[in-house]
Amino acid sequence: MKNDKDLEKIADFLFEAGMLAKTPRSGFYFLGSGEQSVAEHVNRVCYVGYVLAQLAGDVDESEILKMCLFHDFAETRVSDLNYVHQKYTSRHEHQAIDDLAASLPFGQKIKQIIGSYEECTSKEALLAKDADNIEFILALKEQCDIGNERAQSWINAAMKRLKTKEGKMLADKIIQIDSDRWWFGDKDDQWWVTRNKE
Repeated sequence: MKNDKDLEKIADFLFEAGMLAKTPRSGFYFLGSGEQSVAEHVNRVCYVGYVLAQLAGDVDESEILKMCLFHDFAETRVSDLNYVHQKYTSRHEHQAIDDLAASLPFGQKIKQIIGSYEECTSKEALLAKDADNIEFILALKEQCDIGNERAQSWINAAMKRLKTKEGKMLADKIIQIDSDRWWFGDKDDQWWVTRNKE
């Protein structure tokens, strides 16, 4: 059982995690359409990471999921800076993570997870990084499918960031299908007209 001070810091950490839902991903402003919070991004990155772990088969699924979960946690403190912002400003993510790690009884574990992700030397880290980029590709494909032509050029750049064969294979399939295919399916199906009612 942790002491009362540790529990206070853990409670602070959980409130801080909630800030991810209030922090917008800023690249969508430049894209001209779409919106997403960092928490929404992280949520789908975790799903993509799980899928990539299944496709790879020979990796530590738990490590991938932890990297996906924490890869953008510093943005609670430094916000989301898109590629244009990063060109002209410095964000002190390492300082944010150092401060977070110092405040938690399990902070060094989080720092190690994020460090492994950033070093990008293990297969797990490469897959987690691909998961991050594939989530962005998914969001861009959704914007393409509703008519934002600019999103296609962003997809082209994001595709070049992928490092693993599993990530490239999945992303290739993602850009080939309509983002509404999972629910709309056969758009010529009579059900969409009559809903099988007389």
